[in-house]
Amino acid sequence: MVTIVDTVSATPLRPRHPEKVNRPDALSPPKPDWIRVRAPNTRGYADTRKIVKENGLVTVCEEAGCPNIGECWDKKHATFMIMGDTCTRACAFCNVKTGMPGALDMSEPEHVAEATYKLGLAHIVVTSVDRDDLADGGAEHFAQTIRAIRVRCPATTIEILTPDFLRKEGALEVVVAAKPDVFNHNLETVPSHYLTVRPGARYFHSIRLLQRVKEIDPTIFTKSGIMVGLGEERHEVLQVMDDLRSAEVDFLTIGQYLQPTRKHHAVMRYVTPDEFGGYEKVAYTKGFLMVSASPLTRSSHHAGDDFAKLRAARAALSR
Repeated sequence: MVTIVDTVSATPLRPRHPEKVNRPDALSPPKPDWIRVRAPNTRGYADTRKIVKENGLVTVCEEAGCPNIGECWDKKHATFMIMGDTCTRACAFCNVKTGMPGALDMSEPEHVAEATYKLGLAHIVVTSVDRDDLADGGAEHFAQTIRAIRVRCPATTIEILTPDFLRKEGALEVVVAAKPDVFNHNLETVPSHYLTVRPGARYFHSIRLLQRVKEIDPTIFTKSGIMVGLGEERHEVLQVMDDLRSAEVDFLTIGQYLQPTRKHHAVMRYVTPDEFGGYEKVAYTKGFLMVSASPLTRSSHHAGDDFAKLRAARAALSR
């Protein structure tokens, strides 16, 4: 018996970002020296990758092309992305696949908990794709994942990075009731850039989401982050800081936007390390308990160490 494989007329693979295929290339300037990172090739990285794959999990570290993956995975720190690898939105900055996602894997919460246990994580970060196709936006799946980690790893602190649950009434309350230690929702950019950078979201809805978390449970730390280098002005970044503090957000992250492909939004400018240092100083004067601002800052980078500092900062205020 002979099997013939047609490598000529076979249906091509679906593009990762079908909505961006016909866009003209957007060219970014060359990366400066302070952006460059080493390729991941350590034993710790390999061990982390093995545990992730054995449990059939998706990580935002891989899907979003995070520049810190080598450093984090070497320390066995991974950020799990639940509810699949396909997002229902098509943000101009994001490298996660877009399209119609598949059905939820109901065993995923236990798999995340087991991987957390095997990696020996003292602090775990769980994020997700946007699931606008689900009635609750995936809120109950988040809650189940939090509960599963609590059962398997009761000493592990849990940080979640959620979508905005836009037009999903009651979804936020479901997630907050599961009592994560940190509730993170990123604004991503300044409001004037939402239509081009984050068109499926609404800036003031995201601000209200973070404010609502504090209203429901003031003990939960709240966190948000933005990227710079997308063409924003300094005064716009400072206004975002004020808006977040009005919502009583505790922790702010600011990092450099990096273009995943030429079909994504271009990098308009590489912000210097000194400018990031200036943003950090201003943010602390505005009342944030914790600030991380640097070219390679990402929401989950050093999340465990930062959580310890965040908790210590709150304790110092209550003395």
